[in-house]
Amino acid sequence: MKIDSHQHFWHYHPVKGAWITDEMRVIRRNFMPADLEPLLKAEGINGCVAVQADQSEHENWFLLNLAKANPWIKGVVGWLDLKSATLEDQVVLCSEHDSFRGVRHILQAEPDGFMTDPEFIKGVSLLGAKGLTYDILITENQLEEAMRFVKALPEMPLVIDHIGKPNIAASSFEHWAKYMKQMSAFDHVYVKLSGMITEANWETWTPEDLKPYVDFCLEHFGPERLMYGSDWPVCLVAGTYAQVVSALKKMLSHLSEDEQAAIYGNTASKFYKLKE
Repeated sequence: MKIDSHQHFWHYHPVKGAWITDEMRVIRRNFMPADLEPLLKAEGINGCVAVQADQSEHENWFLLNLAKANPWIKGVVGWLDLKSATLEDQVVLCSEHDSFRGVRHILQAEPDGFMTDPEFIKGVSLLGAKGLTYDILITENQLEEAMRFVKALPEMPLVIDHIGKPNIAASSFEHWAKYMKQMSAFDHVYVKLSGMITEANWETWTPEDLKPYVDFCLEHFGPERLMYGSDWPVCLVAGTYAQVVSALKKMLSHLSEDEQAAIYGNTASKFYKLKE
């Protein structure tokens, strides 16, 4: 089963979507399942994991209802207040839906120390105890703190979104590679090969710009801990869905069928415990 492990849906709202700047105006509109389904079919992809884009409990029900109406949305990564006194009740409520597979908080927008706050770590740990996962959304400048976060959650299924957001446009590599190599020593940490073209130069990027980062992830994490994600529709600021798929396909063409199958679906299915 081929899976896009990372994409979003939203009804565009200028306040909630304030992060969409003028230069990103191409994504200032609604993006719904009817927009994505033909793109998946064109690439032979069987399903996807819908990831939160808004930090509200309403987001969970929005995505869970879309998954209920569209069985090819195999999983939902929602948002919960992980420091809330009622977190366990919220987890139980959301988990009544089989498609609810994990949680994400937009850590890249938080100050230093947020992700290593004992209360936050306690909340993430509770997710693990309930059989859920956690998506780590950070920039490369937060990787050192993320290491402490990972060490505090030794048995928690964790996945780093967008390969940790190195500044590909500036050819930033050494700092990112130092901490990603350290991350790779922890078997419970996975990585999404996603969001790369929007970290590169939007106008001039080529697969060759992304290749050193993909090769590094392959070397240190291996296909069994890597998963394909489009980051659609955010990717549209720098390229089409087909271009995202084509670029990664070129970079992975030397791998065996089994290795490619892991990255294009098996790893995500295992990590998120997705149903056929």
